[in-house]
Amino acid sequence: MVFPYPVPLWLELSIMGSLVFFHFLLLSLSFPFPLSSSAVVISNGTSLSIENPDILISPNGDFSAGFYSVGDNAFCFAIWFSNSRTVVWMANRDQPVNGKHPKLSILETGNLILTDASNLNVKVWATNTASLSSVQLFLYDTGNLVLRNKEGVLWESFDFPTDTLLPEQRLTRNTKLVSSRSQANYSPGLYELSFNNSGFLRLLYNSSDSSSYWVPSPLSWPLYNNSRIAVLNVIGNFSSSDNFTFMSADYGAVLHRRLTLDYDGNLRLYSWEEEGQTWVVSWQAIQSPCGIPGGCGANSFCSYGIGTGRKCSCSPGYKMKNRSNWADGCEPEVYISCTEMPKSELGFVLLSHVDFFGYDFTIFPNYTFDQCSDQCLTACDCKAFQYRGDSNCYLKTRLLNGIRSPHLWGDIYLKLQKSKILSDANPLEEFCLICSSDHTLQSCKKGTMKFMLWFVGGVGGLEIFSIIVVWCLFNKTQRSLCVYKQAYDRAAIGFRKFTYTELKKATKSFTEEIGRGAGGIVYKGVLSDNRVAAIKRLHEANQGEDEFLAEVSIIGRINHMNLIEMWGCCAEGKHRILVYEYMEHGSLAKNLSSKALDWEKRIKIVVGTARGLAYLHEDCLDWILHCDVKPQNILLDSNYQPKVADFGLSKLQNRGVFMNTSFSKIRGTQGYMAPDWVFNLPITSKVDVYSYGIVVLEMVTGVGPLGHKRLVTWVREVMNRVAANTSSLEELIDPLLEGKYDIGMMETLVEIALQCVEEDRDERPTMSQVVEMLLGQEKDS
Repeated sequence: MVFPYPVPLWLELSIMGSLVFFHFLLLSLSFPFPLSSSAVVISNGTSLSIENPDILISPNGDFSAGFYSVGDNAFCFAIWFSNSRTVVWMANRDQPVNGKHPKLSILETGNLILTDASNLNVKVWATNTASLSSVQLFLYDTGNLVLRNKEGVLWESFDFPTDTLLPEQRLTRNTKLVSSRSQANYSPGLYELSFNNSGFLRLLYNSSDSSSYWVPSPLSWPLYNNSRIAVLNVIGNFSSSDNFTFMSADYGAVLHRRLTLDYDGNLRLYSWEEEGQTWVVSWQAIQSPCGIPGGCGANSFCSYGIGTGRKCSCSPGYKMKNRSNWADGCEPEVYISCTEMPKSELGFVLLSHVDFFGYDFTIFPNYTFDQCSDQCLTACDCKAFQYRGDSNCYLKTRLLNGIRSPHLWGDIYLKLQKSKILSDANPLEEFCLICSSDHTLQSCKKGTMKFMLWFVGGVGGLEIFSIIVVWCLFNKTQRSLCVYKQAYDRAAIGFRKFTYTELKKATKSFTEEIGRGAGGIVYKGVLSDNRVAAIKRLHEANQGEDEFLAEVSIIGRINHMNLIEMWGCCAEGKHRILVYEYMEHGSLAKNLSSKALDWEKRIKIVVGTARGLAYLHEDCLDWILHCDVKPQNILLDSNYQPKVADFGLSKLQNRGVFMNTSFSKIRGTQGYMAPDWVFNLPITSKVDVYSYGIVVLEMVTGVGPLGHKRLVTWVREVMNRVAANTSSLEELIDPLLEGKYDIGMMETLVEIALQCVEEDRDERPTMSQVVEMLLGQEKDS
């Protein structure tokens, strides 16, 4: 038997920004196709049931549709990938039917209905269609379930997505993706992907205080947007009418793909790996899962560890409300009565590097610490307060959106009964809880780890604004201005694809050279919008345009205060050019011999560089190693804030060198390269750790890696003599510092650096551990 079906046809409408940007138009054309022998088609007066058991199968066998078990004696009518039984659509996800005798039927009127055995007269779900002619239901190769008559399509599942978008399926102004409640509960959850009233894509958390927690930056800023269409194609390109686009990590391959808003609130693109018979993530919207609201619930906070993923923990003095669902949060073990409990019975618990974003019901500027703590003790609704180095006091009425991270500056002081503080064992081994009677809070160390000092505080006030910007995207209520700055201002500036003619004009024919390296030559230029830029011409051009743009799309979306920001690129003919923000003070290498780098600036550079590398290694979806960490690739802005440059450049120049954890040839600069390269060991993030250690030693001593016979050997010899009291640390220190430094912190820097340059890579710490050690020592000093 032969039936007609529509074939989608994609037309390329435009190319914009730094990527090949497509707008697609889905045209419905009628062509005949034969159903496979295993496929089932239902028509007027027929039905599908569980007992038979009947399923619809697409002609190519990729998709199946039928009754899908979602619990004990509970079923939903669904569409799934045949290879993995991964559900991509459900008709009745919010109202499962009984396992006995449910039916999906086409009435003589042309209406497709789902009925439950408990009451066959009540429609659980229906298409609400009508037809005077014969109607049939079948499943296309695209995964689209279509109800049609001879005149055309009456209804199709592609117009009513649940939590997944398939290739060729459009997300429009009238549709949205809604997450599942949990991994095992397919009912609608609290997260939503849709267009907002301004026509921009956003991820929305539907709670009592609904707010957007992800608004992507488009490649160029549209003047007016009324179409509101987004679509994914089979080779891994996603594009939207608001000019947002991304490419999968495996862009170009024709694979089974699905874009799913997962139950944890993250939007992920999955690709089917045939060899391993599994789904792999090829792109995701949010790199840090703790940035998604609602995952850990009230009175708890989220932390993230490599290999362990997101972890929720109750705040001290609180217990988990529902052992099966962290989203329900935690509840107080002992409720504090404002009227019955005097202030003298209350105290505070210090939570370092923790913040609960939002719900600052009042802010007291220019307050002392004691004034701030007294305000919280007096206010009945105050559950905690935050006191920062800017002398601002923030009182918290609710403990929501909690995050704990070594990269987070700030302390939270949690109000509890003193008896509870003194009697209760610390529920979080990372925290030490001390509260004196006059509310003067102290921090202490608890336990040690190999290569790590647990941090107990934050860094200085110069970093306050930067950290607020990093996390402000996750708080609409108190940081809406930051959301605009982070998501929209950058979009307004535009990450775009430049022409070679534009960049030639901007650099006055590439005349003012400001740096060069193995990768290429950097020129100073002024763009058409008067922004000063660093424009790097790459030496090698052994990549095709699509490959180059796919890699740039990954690097261009990375945003961290200690990583250089890429503004755009050029991939025209043989030219491969990158456009970066311009850094006023140039490279660290140019400043090492200058007295401008005093002790405070050097500490800032050491900490900032470590943070940038930790972000690359652990917080990015795409595994990015720098492979050439050196002073020339650490740039300094007008405030001497360090920004790591040229990260991901080896991928841009040679995409094929990544073979699992191995590289095909040695990369880096002599003196900064880890012995892993020489011994032909699998290359991991520890090569960057080694190079970072060399950079720190160079900043401490003022000596290059090949000076004093060999920098590492010389430093170890001096430190051995220091330990034996036959020498002093001053023998190592850069004379340009003129003795103006903290001796304790200096000794710690040397010790950390020597750990980083251990010959055995397993003996080196990770960059996140380095950050924790530095912050812990900085707080103590």
